[in-house]
Amino acid sequence: MKLHTCAHLLSLSALLALGCHSPVDDAGSTVPDACEATPPVLAPQKTDILFVIDNSGSMQEEQQGIATELPAFLAALKEGSGVTQDFRVGVITTSVYQRLLLANGSDTIRSFPDQEGRLQPVKDEAGVPTAERFIEGTDPLLLDKFQRLVNQGTSGSGQETPFEAVRLAVASPLATRPMSEGGNAGFLRDGARLLVVVVSDEEDCSSTQRPPPVTLGQDTSVDSCTVQGDKLTPVAEYYQAFQGLHDGTGASREVLWATIGPVALTDKRAELTTELVGSTTYVRNVDCPTSYGPGYRQSAMAKAFDATRANLDSICKPSYQQTLLDIAALATVAQSVDVVNLPDPRLAVVYVTRADGSVQTCTAANGDFRYEPSGEDRSARLFFLGPCLRRVGDTKVEVKVLCAG
Repeated sequence: MKLHTCAHLLSLSALLALGCHSPVDDAGSTVPDACEATPPVLAPQKTDILFVIDNSGSMQEEQQGIATELPAFLAALKEGSGVTQDFRVGVITTSVYQRLLLANGSDTIRSFPDQEGRLQPVKDEAGVPTAERFIEGTDPLLLDKFQRLVNQGTSGSGQETPFEAVRLAVASPLATRPMSEGGNAGFLRDGARLLVVVVSDEEDCSSTQRPPPVTLGQDTSVDSCTVQGDKLTPVAEYYQAFQGLHDGTGASREVLWATIGPVALTDKRAELTTELVGSTTYVRNVDCPTSYGPGYRQSAMAKAFDATRANLDSICKPSYQQTLLDIAALATVAQSVDVVNLPDPRLAVVYVTRADGSVQTCTAANGDFRYEPSGEDRSARLFFLGPCLRRVGDTKVEVKVLCAG
């Protein structure tokens, strides 16, 4: 059935004969009194994807593991979930600062001025940084560039701060500073969702304070960021900052979050344990032997965005293919879509085709979606609710208009 097919409820004369009120007669109504030839149109779904790569000394194998599985990730993104995908990708690191207590008792702070939330340059085939700071999904060299971009090396901070790096990248003056001046302006698009993918083998140690309040010690059996966690900026505060993002038109920006981090392989729990290697004791997350500390904050942030934790997986997996496929699936399932040529949301019917072929019928009258009208520089938008929340595996989304006449 084509999008422009109209579903007739009752003719206008029949409505009047029954004593019913027609929305056609409302003052200022945009409801048509006859079927329009032009159907509502779903715009391509725009997603700006930001990978946050831990570039500390223990991450070489993990970075390579992500790069190896990017072909499947990109293929799944392009396939979508019944809606055309329009995406771009950029990379920042987890390096913002590092505060260390040295063996001689001195306290030293190292900064990372070329990182600190800045989009990292795409390198050419010879490994030379270019002026490119993000890659369009339509770029024929997308895969090669992306694989080089996620390999950020291992000379970064050992005090990983993914939350603070993301805040600096998208919710600070850096986000609107021109790229020619070292900023990130131009990466985030109006009308686009933001997908953040954190890849790290350690706990988040983020703070908005400077100098940073947590100091790393020399004892490998102590996780300083967990022990001094009360000094860090609360996860909820970062979450609210990300949920409060708006685009250049003033519209709310839909934000998705996924984490491949230090949590258990079997059940994704965050729990501290220690392991004796030779004569040295290391802090781990339970059931995650290649981690360096428990992912309490990492887990909490993922759960804040998705209570089911479908957006969370363990950095200790031998392969990240299924993890990245799951993230791609989440990325393509937006709970809102742009729609144009919709005269009145009261007459809209949305049909969502599920993975098993069944069709979910959604109407505003039943509270199945919320409508946000268009603004001067933005399209109208439908937000899915309740039983009509979109799911991984959905194959089609259609919008049709019920019209009188």
